Amino acid sequence: MPKPSQYLSFSDFSLPQCLPIFLFFSRCFFTVSTFPFFIPLDLKNPIENENEKQKGNIFETSKSIKHSQFPLTSHYSSPMDRLLITPIFLFLLLITFSLLSEVQSTTFKIVNKCRHTVWPGVLTGADRAPVNPTGFTLKSGKSKTLKMPRSWSGRVWGRTLCSNDPSNGGKFTCVTGDCGSGKVECAGGGAIPPATLAEFTLNGDQGLDFYDVSLVDGYNLPMLIVAKGGTRGGCSATGCLVDLNGACPRDLRVASGKGSHSESVGCKSACLAFNDPIYCCSEAHNTPDTCQPSIYSLFFKHACPRSYSYAYDDKTSTFTCASADYLIIFCPLPYTRFKSCSKCTPKVVLALCTKRV
Repeated sequence: MPKPSQYLSFSDFSLPQCLPIFLFFSRCFFTVSTFPFFIPLDLKNPIENENEKQKGNIFETSKSIKHSQFPLTSHYSSPMDRLLITPIFLFLLLITFSLLSEVQSTTFKIVNKCRHTVWPGVLTGADRAPVNPTGFTLKSGKSKTLKMPRSWSGRVWGRTLCSNDPSNGGKFTCVTGDCGSGKVECAGGGAIPPATLAEFTLNGDQGLDFYDVSLVDGYNLPMLIVAKGGTRGGCSATGCLVDLNGACPRDLRVASGKGSHSESVGCKSACLAFNDPIYCCSEAHNTPDTCQPSIYSLFFKHACPRSYSYAYDDKTSTFTCASADYLIIFCPLPYTRFKSCSKCTPKVVLALCTKRV
């Protein structure tokens, strides 16, 4: 799973907030520092000019310029003043540019290449600034770009077969991935399994983004994450390109419809289906040594080798990048379907992993 961030950021600032700071510091510098240094000597008090000429030292610093003549300053800056002002200005300028660079947000471009509408949901992790919207409608072939805070952490997923249910007071509900809010916006609600999850921790350890596609909570849609413009880290694409619903083992299937019109629209995890610690990596099986892949998690892993298939599947499933923007694609092309098998048993599940149509 993505690792939590250990760093603070200036994600609460916006560019309009930082730009006046830079302009203020720039004005202060050119007013306090540059302006007094280049005032011609003949604009000074004529008597003092004459005295300086008589002394033969026209570069001697004046100590009494009339305040009425130059309201912005009451004395000339000495060379020592210049040495003090310049480092201070440079320090303030450095802070300003640091603020400007930190507020550059990461973008998530969410693309729907499915043949049907998807309703993406967004859940922000604890103690992180929330992102809006938390849910929206995305028709086939459409996309939406979200600006994410630099240190954001959370999940993105797709909901399917959604509608306003008249039998439930017109509340908005979805067959898979529903967040329980009763509305298109999830408003802090997470995906009800099964759901394919895109998980992110931005600007985490060593300034890296950590991301993965997880099937630990089951599967409902093919999904792909593509990092764009990263400066370091592997920045590899990851996801699950295969439609697993048709080949989902019968013990894990989530069906929609009745009788001959019934079809598999989701695939539960073994943990959700059986609530057994051996599948959930809990109780006596809560360490990497005591929780091993099951035949069910191997079904997901063989079909989608870069995705998380169970809780301790870190080595081959977590990816990193720095300063990247991300594409999150539902039903990326080309993707394939596993052969439908409504009577599959665990003994034949793995055999399906090489049969595609």
